[in-house]
Amino acid sequence: MKQIYLMALFALAAWRPAMAQDSENPPTLKLDRIMSQPAFNGQTRVPAAPASEFRVETLADGLSAPWALAFLPGNEILISENSTGAMRILDAGGHLSGPLTGLPELSHEGWSGLFDVALDPDFSDNLLVYFSYTAPSGNAEAPNTPRVARGKLNRNALRLEDVEVVVDGKAWQELHFTPDGHLLVAGTAGAGEGDGQDMTSYSGKILRINSDGTIPRDNPWSTNEDVPSEIFSLGHRDISGFATHPETGEIWATEHGPRGGDELNIIKSGGNYGWPVISYGTQYSGEPVGQGETQQDGMEQPRYFWRPSIAPSGLIFYTGEMFPEWQGNVFVASLSGQHISRLVLDGDRVIAEERLLVDRNQRIRELRQGPDGALYALTNEESDAPKGFSQLLRISK
Repeated sequence: MKQIYLMALFALAAWRPAMAQDSENPPTLKLDRIMSQPAFNGQTRVPAAPASEFRVETLADGLSAPWALAFLPGNEILISENSTGAMRILDAGGHLSGPLTGLPELSHEGWSGLFDVALDPDFSDNLLVYFSYTAPSGNAEAPNTPRVARGKLNRNALRLEDVEVVVDGKAWQELHFTPDGHLLVAGTAGAGEGDGQDMTSYSGKILRINSDGTIPRDNPWSTNEDVPSEIFSLGHRDISGFATHPETGEIWATEHGPRGGDELNIIKSGGNYGWPVISYGTQYSGEPVGQGETQQDGMEQPRYFWRPSIAPSGLIFYTGEMFPEWQGNVFVASLSGQHISRLVLDGDRVIAEERLLVDRNQRIRELRQGPDGALYALTNEESDAPKGFSQLLRISK
């Protein structure tokens, strides 16, 4: 009898805190449980992958809010810095150049500055560098104009020449060249919840253009006069990374959710990715997104989602020889989660996850596979972080 009594006391002690928490905020807790229910096995919270062995070295530090990197010939790396609006080159000897000249005037009001960089697929012949940024609009209420431009890199003069705008006022931030040479440009939905579904707006859309800024004739709405013909897909909240699957050629993308609901998606021509109608996240207030639905006919499901949020950023498929055990794995940089997520795939399903660099407590902004098969990661720290904490890291055997 005494044993039964003690077991009852332990059960009551475990039960009371949960009941008290439910009574304080039952809608949020109920919503959290609903939002965490996947549509299929392996869509979230998969088992841990075996731990990897690697080493980390710092190639550059003291960077100012670095955003993106691209590999140049001669083992050099082009780096963009968001807050200063500078592009710099890290040479093979580890020397970081001064800022490149020739860039257009940038706006620095609010969420602004210099963002992604991408090399033209024919860079070795044309030396063209594409970059996304915000230009001053001259409007005090909306001071930033999003743009994508390209210029020819004069390496010896540390200068971009013949700069021209290829996307003006429509979309910005993340850039990606597809295997057929088209340029994808992501437009965020921002604070406007309806923008992702509004087909008269570029917000919450992925645009697909030719490298010179013209519009491909085979875009999904190219014959619809009521829809901007640049639009390739819709229903995005905030695309944060692009990568091409090395075998299928499919385009994958990471996307920020609000409070939870960060996503890994396969991007389809004409696909609707749901924002703000469906989401595995909630508003920052704890209120549901839309009607609190996670699925709807005609809207794509993420291949994977994170709840709580990790704030995904850079994205790659690993194809190198340095880590044979990683081949075919997806790697996702994480800002708020302060790690790199390694996802093991079976087809297009995630079956295991490992988190790298968790012991460093650094926000990972960008991630790329180098020509040598190593991983290169940019850390992007808040303004009050210790000086030099924003770094370029190399992850190798």
